[in-house]
Amino acid sequence: MCNANPYLPYTATIEETWFETGGDRPIKTFRVTLDDPAAREGWSHRPGQCAMVGLLGVGESMFCISCSPTEGNFLRFSVMRAGKVTGALHQLEPGDKLTVRGPYGNSFPLGDWRGKKILTVGGGIGQAPLRPVIEYVRANRDDYAGLTMIYGARTSNDLCFKGEFEAMSGCGDLSCHLTIDVAEEGWTRNVGFVPSMLMDLGPSPENTIAVTCGPPIMIRFVLENLKKLGFADEQIYTTLENRMKCGIGKCGRCNAGPLYVCKDGPVFSYAVLKNIPEAFA
Repeated sequence: MCNANPYLPYTATIEETWFETGGDRPIKTFRVTLDDPAAREGWSHRPGQCAMVGLLGVGESMFCISCSPTEGNFLRFSVMRAGKVTGALHQLEPGDKLTVRGPYGNSFPLGDWRGKKILTVGGGIGQAPLRPVIEYVRANRDDYAGLTMIYGARTSNDLCFKGEFEAMSGCGDLSCHLTIDVAEEGWTRNVGFVPSMLMDLGPSPENTIAVTCGPPIMIRFVLENLKKLGFADEQIYTTLENRMKCGIGKCGRCNAGPLYVCKDGPVFSYAVLKNIPEAFA
């Protein structure tokens, strides 16, 4: 179910909030529920899609939906405080209202990936678009041949979803690898940059789909290393986060070459993006 007017948002209530990270640009996760029961029942999103989240009188911004539809009848958004809208959102607490419109964009073709091994490679807040993929695969575990996760950040305090990763580390049918850039006291896991961690693990490209998201410089080196490991262009997927304003390909704010991220993306295979230099500018 979608509003007939694509610019008309749904109102939603914040059910729960928590901080994923601290520091100068903290990341806060919001679990929200659409207020209209019909809209709530009719809402349908797929891993990789986005939604516009806003506050009346302040503005709105596009965020990835950081939950899988397999998790329940709610939405999750993980928001880094970086400007006017995100700063205002960070002031909200359970019971407060916000607006949601969407979902927008394409999604990860998880149906086409059945029977394959899934490798996710994330960095920082870039783990948010990967989380729905992970949760979807976990909920449909028998449909996939394996799940390996590589995730890193500058410090342990910059890692999102730490509790979830700790829980997954105890699951024997998953492979979970966390890394931070520089060693710190009390950290017992891997130390090093995500692209280097990828090469150290050396996953086989055989029957494997690789999905990566994170800072542009990280993505660039991850793509290079996946190619070195023998992954074909069609086996590699990523997302783009160009600034989006309308969400439906009308304003032209999010173009990357001939593509509009909100309409043609945000999910792309490397086979498509390799010929568009602006994608990783």
